[in-house]
Amino acid sequence: MTRFISTPSRTKEILQTYGLKARKGFGQNFLVDPIIVERCALAAHCENAVIEIGPGIGGLTEQLARHSKHVTAYEVDADLIPVLHDTLAAYDNVEIILQDFLTCDLEGKIQELREKYGSVSVCANLPYYITTPVLFRLFEHGEIPYITVMVQKEVGDRFAAKPKDSEYSALSVEAAYLYDVKKLFTVPGRSFNPSPNVDSVIIQFTRKEVEKDIAEIRAFFELVRACFKQRRKTLYNNLREYLQDVDKARAVLEACGLPLTMRAQEADVDQLVSVFEELQK
Repeated sequence: MTRFISTPSRTKEILQTYGLKARKGFGQNFLVDPIIVERCALAAHCENAVIEIGPGIGGLTEQLARHSKHVTAYEVDADLIPVLHDTLAAYDNVEIILQDFLTCDLEGKIQELREKYGSVSVCANLPYYITTPVLFRLFEHGEIPYITVMVQKEVGDRFAAKPKDSEYSALSVEAAYLYDVKKLFTVPGRSFNPSPNVDSVIIQFTRKEVEKDIAEIRAFFELVRACFKQRRKTLYNNLREYLQDVDKARAVLEACGLPLTMRAQEADVDQLVSVFEELQK
């Protein structure tokens, strides 16, 4: 019977064979629950091509390879490259790239994969310290209809939060601007080696139909971050600081029918979009 990489015994064997330990600098925690790993892969809409960020020793990569036509995995730790070539030797549909995902030619890779396989999704167990920059980079590309990632629970809560929730933030708005956001299931800390002190969550972003170019997305994100800059201040006060124009800030909010006493935490995506569109006039 095949022992998947993500079983505790196989993971331990691989780590011992190569003298490896999880590196805190890379935020490494290896998943050791094959049921959760396969469940994540099956939920990822990865039947054609899928991009993975940070494959580690290949636990999730293996399941993605079993269920997709092609896997492209970006790994920043050079010591793991020979390990991955060994653990994934049985799969000829896996491409391992030694590169920081944040510096790769993402547009070129997506175009290449779409031409060969038809569609591209993303599935990854993201280290805490790069979760936000990775997702923001992915958000800019409308060609990715599904992004399924495992993140620390507190980060997942922020992305999925609604107006007036304590976790509601600029991250919540930016995600909801482009995606329908859904928490799929929780992953307890004991499912990892080493076990972190916090639980994680599988969260899925499903791209909305409305097309937006990169310049528009970046401009809206800049406005949203300005509106949430100081949480205790009103939307009006944050906006006037951003615009450096008291009268314009007041006029914009009044034109959108938003009270000057409203805080950003109370505004939904559509209301903030109306502010953005009013400023474009």
